[in-house]
Amino acid sequence: MFAQNMFKRIAMVASTTLLMSASAWAANPTLKIGFVGVTSGPAAAWGISNQRSMETRAAWLNEMGGVKIGGTTYDIEIVSFDDQKDPKRAIAGMEKMAQEGIHYVVGPNVDDGAAAVRPVAEQNGIMYFPYAFPKELYAPPASNAVLGMIANYQSGPAIYKYLKENKGVKNVAFVAANESDPLSQRDGGVAAAKALGLNVVSDNVTYQVDTTDFTPVLTPVMRARPDLLVLSGVAPANAPQLIRSARELGYQGLISTETAQDAAVLKEGAGDLANGFISVGGASTPEIASDAMKEFVARYTKMFGEYNDESNTKVYALEYIIETLKANPKAIDDVNAFKKTMDTFSAPNPFMKGNSSMKYVGMTSFGQKRQVFVPMVVNEYRNGTFETLFIAEVD
Repeated sequence: MFAQNMFKRIAMVASTTLLMSASAWAANPTLKIGFVGVTSGPAAAWGISNQRSMETRAAWLNEMGGVKIGGTTYDIEIVSFDDQKDPKRAIAGMEKMAQEGIHYVVGPNVDDGAAAVRPVAEQNGIMYFPYAFPKELYAPPASNAVLGMIANYQSGPAIYKYLKENKGVKNVAFVAANESDPLSQRDGGVAAAKALGLNVVSDNVTYQVDTTDFTPVLTPVMRARPDLLVLSGVAPANAPQLIRSARELGYQGLISTETAQDAAVLKEGAGDLANGFISVGGASTPEIASDAMKEFVARYTKMFGEYNDESNTKVYALEYIIETLKANPKAIDDVNAFKKTMDTFSAPNPFMKGNSSMKYVGMTSFGQKRQVFVPMVVNEYRNGTFETLFIAEVD
């Protein structure tokens, strides 16, 4: 009898221990956040930095126990879709997110894709954070898209003004790929340059994205003798080739773009010829990077074996989504609640030193708060890395 009772006690203790262990290790419910963007082809670097930034930050948050929204703690899962820079595939990607019940999506990366998915997002209650610039996506009556970065019509004028005042630039030439995104950015850049009193000496030269020899493209531009050559909306894969061709034609002036670039791609494709190339960088520099930003860079590098400076910007969209949901847990499945929270939202910015806050901006550009606040960092490429040229802000 004693042995039988002892066996029952041991069995009960073992059962209780197993239940406690199972409870302790029970998985948190999952909050899915989507990404629809380009991760293949000439513009792949833009989308890859998005996806990897999200995956790095999600893994980090999950490692710390998840994200508490209201009374529930969630693990973050990133659901990704490569739209191949094709608007039809972007639509398919957004439809996939809707089918999975996802209400918050980062991307797409280009204008055509961001515009194409708008009806799907609005019809299915999805807030999406494009890296694309058409103002009609962010200005009323539109309300479901939130610009995830600095727009070219915000960065371009700042770059031209800086170069006019500090480098003596007077004559500007623009070159763009024969696609809607680069052409739109070129047109905006031309208008901004003229508004600053700069002389636009060439603005009608275009090229196909699969061009391999840019000498015939740039020869007539060089004859115009610009002080500044602007590569409007240039894809990271094309930038080194254009820079190399310009330098080999004897061009000694400045070269810039309003888009983010990849230092590793520039180093491999243009080497020292890319020195001095000016572009919009990731939203961080050693001067403003917090310890959390430094850890993010280290974790990203460890996960993927490399780092793209643009990810200093791309890490923010997921952070804004999560922190806004924390501010109003009802928004987890109600994007209207999310929208109402945006106007007054404020949270500490973990990625910047000091007392910087995360907040939504865009009133000047869009008439409503449909842009995440990130610092505008303009970089100069130098010997394989980006160096900070100047830092600015938008409202």
